[in-house]
Amino acid sequence: MTIPSHIVVIGGSGGIGHAIVQKLLSLFPNALVHATYHRHEPSFQAPNLKWTQLDITSSTEISQFGLQFSRVDWLINCVGMLHTPEHGPEKNIESIDGQFFLRNIKVNTLPTLLLAQAFFPAFKVSPSVKLAVISARVGSIEDNGLGGWYSYRASKAALNMVVKNLSIEMRRRLKQATVLALHPGTTDTELSKPFQTNVPEGKLFNADNVALDLLNLIANSTPSDSGQFWDYRGENIPW
Repeated sequence: MTIPSHIVVIGGSGGIGHAIVQKLLSLFPNALVHATYHRHEPSFQAPNLKWTQLDITSSTEISQFGLQFSRVDWLINCVGMLHTPEHGPEKNIESIDGQFFLRNIKVNTLPTLLLAQAFFPAFKVSPSVKLAVISARVGSIEDNGLGGWYSYRASKAALNMVVKNLSIEMRRRLKQATVLALHPGTTDTELSKPFQTNVPEGKLFNADNVALDLLNLIANSTPSDSGQFWDYRGENIPW
């Protein structure tokens, strides 16, 4: 494994993202870690950690953020949206709201594509690029046996296609790159909190453990793994 020296974590103030930031600083004490937050800068600080405010739905802000970097080894996108104060995942077709659907796409899907575009010049300089995004098993079309959750499922399925497309292009243009979609399992965060009562015993995971699982997958992946959709155990999920 090539030790990363320049790491970017998008959504470092969220439950999984914050745990990933802390684990990265422990695993790679000599790396410079840049992490983003949306509204409030986390109180957690470290000498080799830099926080940056970023609106992940703004293509202009993403582009400007990417221009700050001459080299990036790992980019991990942890941003995700499942519900808002006004809307939850849809239970039926009557629940569909067009603006909520588009908001899911703006938060869960498009940012990864814009990030890859903005950081592509910085990726070129790295000897071993890792681009990993937090997806979700419910974004699997083949694995969908329950239905519902139209906006979230569709946005994650579209994210998976973005990952697959990027892996194909980077296989041609950046042979040292690995692009992964990762399913963390149901993690004890604000995103899952309204739905935790339905989680089977033993299937609600601690964010610190999830962060370590995902980082181990990223660290041990190689370009031959690019374009994979893995769960937290490293098992393939059908598209």
